[in-house]
Amino acid sequence: MTALDVVRQLRDASPDVTGRPLVIAIDGRGGAGKTTLADWLRRLVPNSAVVHTDDIAWNHAYFDWGAPLAENVLQPLHRGEAVNFRPDAWIAHGRTGSVTVPADVDVVWVEGTGIIRDELAAWLDASVWIQGDLDEQERWTIIRDGNSPEQQEHVASWLAEELPFLLREQPWARATLIVARPTNIDHDPGTELVVAPPISP
Repeated sequence: MTALDVVRQLRDASPDVTGRPLVIAIDGRGGAGKTTLADWLRRLVPNSAVVHTDDIAWNHAYFDWGAPLAENVLQPLHRGEAVNFRPDAWIAHGRTGSVTVPADVDVVWVEGTGIIRDELAAWLDASVWIQGDLDEQERWTIIRDGNSPEQQEHVASWLAEELPFLLREQPWARATLIVARPTNIDHDPGTELVVAPPISP
């Protein structure tokens, strides 16, 4: 599908949204390309913004961040309000800045492993699951984050929570669209995405 057709299908999933931005989730396993896809879509769609769940999870929890995300980001967006949120862990650890979204954006892409979950379903207008090759994702994660003993320990701890969480929530079964990244299917990566139809739970 062309990227514009993908965006159109995601918009069409919630055609009655007015007075606030569309909130579209992008989920996938670690290293699947969620941030890359979200940034690409942000550049493609005028007046859109990205929220990274890693910023909510930072020094807090791998997956137990649904409540602060909903209360401080998703619910204000649904009220048509700007977001300016400093998580408690940011304050405790001296991290500067905040999670911000202007009030007048049209689309907010919320990306991160675990964003498509039952707990947050009421606050998401559409969603994308990125289905990738696990070996390729692991290779990319090592390139991005390194392979030190500390990083290996972090990855082991992450996987111990990621796998049970994803098996419980099955975000691929909830997603509006499933995108393959990377893929050997012939397409123009600058303008097209390889998309599968949704699957039944």
